Amino acid sequence: MATRAEASAAPHWHRGKVASWLVTVDHKRIGILYIATAGLFFLLAGVLALLIRIQLARPDQAILTGDSYNEVVTMHGTAMVFFVVVPILAGLGNFLVPLMIGAPDMAFPRLNAFSYWMFAAGGLIFALSFFAQGGAARTGWTAYPPLSVLSPGNGQDLWILSLHILTVSSLAGAINFIVTIHNMRTPGMSWMRMPLFVWSIELYAWLLLLVLPALSAGLTLLLLERRFPGTFNFFVPGDGGSPVLYQHVFWFFGHPEVYIMILPAMGIISEILPVFSRKPIFGYKAIALSTVAIGFFSLLVWAHHMFTVGLSNYLNAWFMVVSMVIAVPTGMKIFNWLATLWRGNISLDTPMWFAIGFLSIFTIGGLSGIYLAAFPVDWQVHDTYFVVAHFHYVLFGGSLFAILGGLWYWWPKLFGRFLSERLGKLTFAVLFVGFNVAFFPQHLLGLLGMPRRIYTYQQGGLWETYNMISSVGSYLMGVGVLVFIVAVVHSRKGRRAGNDPWRADTLEWYTTSPPPPHNFDSVPYVTSARPLYDLRRQQKERNAP
Repeated sequence: MATRAEASAAPHWHRGKVASWLVTVDHKRIGILYIATAGLFFLLAGVLALLIRIQLARPDQAILTGDSYNEVVTMHGTAMVFFVVVPILAGLGNFLVPLMIGAPDMAFPRLNAFSYWMFAAGGLIFALSFFAQGGAARTGWTAYPPLSVLSPGNGQDLWILSLHILTVSSLAGAINFIVTIHNMRTPGMSWMRMPLFVWSIELYAWLLLLVLPALSAGLTLLLLERRFPGTFNFFVPGDGGSPVLYQHVFWFFGHPEVYIMILPAMGIISEILPVFSRKPIFGYKAIALSTVAIGFFSLLVWAHHMFTVGLSNYLNAWFMVVSMVIAVPTGMKIFNWLATLWRGNISLDTPMWFAIGFLSIFTIGGLSGIYLAAFPVDWQVHDTYFVVAHFHYVLFGGSLFAILGGLWYWWPKLFGRFLSERLGKLTFAVLFVGFNVAFFPQHLLGLLGMPRRIYTYQQGGLWETYNMISSVGSYLMGVGVLVFIVAVVHSRKGRRAGNDPWRADTLEWYTTSPPPPHNFDSVPYVTSARPLYDLRRQQKERNAP
């Protein structure tokens, strides 16, 4: 007769306030660790961004030298892309996906913990590279050769090592997400009944799984050529290599990475809008399938970052057309979100403000992306501040506005208390104004010919005016981040939340706030994409006279 083996009691030291977090395999705690650690890197990246804008606020500044400016730009871009946006989304996914699908935990709890600690180790190496011989990496976040091969010092090597470790973390996390979503959904939750945030994490995980090996291969070849010059010749032209080969490898990873960062943000918006419009999401299937379409097309458009390397016009035309095609499923999402708002009983709580801010800012970024996808236009503005403005509108205005909205929305579930509504609206207002003041003038700087990554410029002309306006906007954004930090600290004494304070429709709100270690005592059978709405309706029918 088979018997069930009882889990052995955890050692006493595992139950301490600090140690219990260090050894945890609870997906909820791991999710919070991801978010908190990525938040620290966000503060680091924000300080570096302010240094950039202080240097460029006035012409002929000497606050940073050329080399130190290159270090700051490189580490800012790398931190935001690799150590802030993707890990925060991984943290939200870790916390929410098992709850949303009615599962007790992730499929592989120990692999989940391993994934976080590899991220933390990679981040530590990345941060400490500032103190390496020769300073931190200073070849841009893309690390184009031959500069990245010939750059002296150990900072670039530590940069490569940190990303290698981060790749292992992300691959482990992606496998865990895929197995969990495919195998642990509660009874009745078919693919077309899954929450849209879970759909976005599904595509996020598959894209990581498909493109991270390309990044690892490119970084390995780069490291070999750096450490063994003359023996390995992959990218330096004088030794028979091709820097364009590296660009193909990097952007095969790099462009899907944009959608790795934006698809979960779109999933967050798809959860917030129906709750605060008091109506179901418009076109659920269209939004779900457009997520799949965006993930597929994102793998076909990488060379639109390379219109100036000398590809044939036939190839340029192909990548231009495919880049514009990807706007179709993206537009489907935007119109479905607007239709969700149409005639809804809209409640303008803080999450809704951030969601509406996302819609406006991301749309501007998407429209400028259409211009950049036309290669004759790209030839004129390539490597100018027009490109800087575009990707900040898409990634900061897109991903981080959605993330902040998601944090205000799910904070009661994470910690059992609300974030301040007053501070939330203030955070949104300051960030929204500061963001547009900071980055909209950069479109004009790019059209006026200001290149990326220059650390000083001459007096006179509109460059001076637009750079000062942009710097003022960046300081406003810094104030907005400080207000957010105050809101987080204040939340320790915030208003307590019930199980379902927003009257939402998805399963994470069926359990307590915060959830118990086992997540659910019981899970209702799922009959639609709105299981809690179904339960409330059934309860109302039972109570009707």
